Amino acid sequence: MTAGWTDDRVGALKKLWLEGQSASQIAKQLGGGVTRNAVIGKVHRLGLSGRAAPSQPVRAPAPAFRTSRPRTAASTVAETVAEAAPAPVVRRLEVVQTPKPAEPVAAPSPAHVPDLPGTATVLTLGAHMCKWPIGDPSSREFSFCGRRASEGVYCIEHARVAYQPQVRRGGKDGASELARSLRRYI
Repeated sequence: MTAGWTDDRVGALKKLWLEGQSASQIAKQLGGGVTRNAVIGKVHRLGLSGRAAPSQPVRAPAPAFRTSRPRTAASTVAETVAEAAPAPVVRRLEVVQTPKPAEPVAAPSPAHVPDLPGTATVLTLGAHMCKWPIGDPSSREFSFCGRRASEGVYCIEHARVAYQPQVRRGGKDGASELARSLRRYI
């Protein structure tokens, strides 16, 4: 059981929060059974959203990973010459113009859409592909339909199987069903 939020505790909470302490650190410093969640709740109730500093120092970005090149005699000589010469080496790029095709080139299709059911795997299943399972999930031959889904998650054929209209039983009309239900209460 906590001792409650006294004016001293609230003042310490505000001070520590604005200093950039985390909720866990503040809870430890306040002690007396105050939890991290209690600190977070009180901060929200007090409306303390801004901080003077982040709770953790910002780290410098990690240096980019560079692979080493194998050194050859020519590259070693070039590096030695570059170190001796104070002027920087200027590299020029050549612009190569390619002739434009007379006809527009058709864009490649973004993904192969299987036509046959059972050709999609978990890894190849896309957002608009039928997700009807085919086969035993424990076998290696397990797959999904994979055809284009019309509405929802199934193709037209599998949607007919999955979503069947509700069939009324017995062909009763409304009046006889009402009379039957009223007999229960009489």
